[in-house]
Amino acid sequence: MARRSLLFSPGDRPELMRKAPDAGADVICFDLEDAVAPGRKAEARESVRGVLADPDFDPDAEVCVRLTAAEPAADLDALVGAGDQSETDLRLDAVMLPKVESPDRVEEAASLCADRGLDPAVFALVETASGVLSAESIAAAPATDALVFGAEDLAADVGATRTEKGTEVLYAREHVVLAAGAAGVDAIDTVYTDFSDADGLREEAAFALTLGYDGKLAIHPAQVDPINAAFTPDREEVEWAERVLDARDAADREGRGVFQVDGEMIDAPLIAQAERIAERAAASDR
Repeated sequence: MARRSLLFSPGDRPELMRKAPDAGADVICFDLEDAVAPGRKAEARESVRGVLADPDFDPDAEVCVRLTAAEPAADLDALVGAGDQSETDLRLDAVMLPKVESPDRVEEAASLCADRGLDPAVFALVETASGVLSAESIAAAPATDALVFGAEDLAADVGATRTEKGTEVLYAREHVVLAAGAAGVDAIDTVYTDFSDADGLREEAAFALTLGYDGKLAIHPAQVDPINAAFTPDREEVEWAERVLDARDAADREGRGVFQVDGEMIDAPLIAQAERIAERAAASDR
């Protein structure tokens, strides 16, 4: 499943949550953490539950909820009806766990979900110094399905000054994507906070792609199209990927382990690249 774009939607705004799929993001994430004031947590939990339990709410996008760092169990209890998941059939494909600093947190979140009859993918949000330094073990945790980089909280954690070029978080940004790549999980890049700057967002998304990220976070529906465009391969890339995958299939049928495309010997990394291109192209056709 391609995750080119992940759009946050505040958990206390049900009208926005229901409209979120219209933006065209591959993942929509209902936020119980940063987007909700402490005094509105209970209201937000009920609002998110109402949307997830609505049988008419069945978007093509992957549906995620960002749990709170302090009370993930309470969030999940509210979503399933105080622990009675039999009350409703929730549309919940993934949960995002903020401020992850160890693989134990990921496994704990997966266990909390399983205890309540849920089996969502777990996105680990790495946004502190400790989290970045532990990114390899976090990504390798069995329950981790995607590693998400949070530059803004990281900068606050270490006292860095955010700049337009972002060199102050570049090492961490590269470290996170390397950890995700080593573990074979998706890597989703940080937010671009100026949602009115489409050109800047395109540049940032294109750079994230060159680093190896699979997608990028969005905080406004207007950011989804530029992000999707950046992570959608062009026709030449798609045609190359199709030739590689066709040749791979032919080689498999014929029992050959080595083959070439366009005069180039194809190995496992190039096959993986072709598969990623095909997946992103398929997502653009949704």
